[in-house]
Amino acid sequence: MLVHLNELLQNAYTRRVGIGAFNTPNLEAVRATIAAAEARGEGVILQHAELHESVMPLSVIGPVMVAAAENARVPVAVHLDHGEHLDYLKRALDLGFTSVMLDASARPYEENVTMTKQAVDLAKSYGAAVEAELGRVIRPASGGGTDDPENLPPDASYTDPKMAKAFVDTTGVDCLAIAFGTAHGVYTSKPVLDVNRVAEVREAVRLPLVMHGGSGVTDDEMQKAIENGICKINYFTYMSLAGGEGVRTLIDGAEDPAGLRFDQMAQAAQDAMQADVERAMAVFSRG
Repeated sequence: MLVHLNELLQNAYTRRVGIGAFNTPNLEAVRATIAAAEARGEGVILQHAELHESVMPLSVIGPVMVAAAENARVPVAVHLDHGEHLDYLKRALDLGFTSVMLDASARPYEENVTMTKQAVDLAKSYGAAVEAELGRVIRPASGGGTDDPENLPPDASYTDPKMAKAFVDTTGVDCLAIAFGTAHGVYTSKPVLDVNRVAEVREAVRLPLVMHGGSGVTDDEMQKAIENGICKINYFTYMSLAGGEGVRTLIDGAEDPAGLRFDQMAQAAQDAMQADVERAMAVFSRG
């Protein structure tokens, strides 16, 4: 069933567990995520990121995501991830997304505040929730990003608790993505996490917190972050890699690889992604 994001996040906030938010830029990823959630009997979040527009247009995958959520046997929120433009957020809301993220974290603080307030006003007119980001979740060039960690300020990848409270109080967001040492994409070195900062931000803002960039984070570290206040965990890279590995396994085990059909490969990818999502959800829910 399609639900409001806050329904899932408030439950996670109270129970100190995490809800998986899985980017689904294709039908196989949508089906794998829903199947995993139904197999575990847990709520889940389907996401589409604006940066995936060139891979899969929102106009194509958005209605599929909403329909899949409506027909699911578990609660499913449909969320726009890393929206950078208000008109793109509106497109998602028009399609029935129950929450949107306005990511202006790379902009100056005051500009981030102004744009986020505009996003909140827009989303409220649809009865939808808003996520924002404060601090910088590093996007290393090796992972297809644009940040050069060596040239960023020392505290660029960590969210300040006092600033977070001021930001939340001013903007009225429903949840906040924070930076505490994680990175997007495949991280080339072990991330250094400041889990205590998560607890400090939670105490300051008293809202569900969001973790972006879980690559390279161990299961134990993930669960410690959840215990300290992370409620929503964005997840894509390892899920996508699992799908690729599923296809390779199919090809390697085939007597006649040249005779394999695309639908067989798509199913192999979907099955592998479902298994990975189920494993991730078990970590997030701490059981």
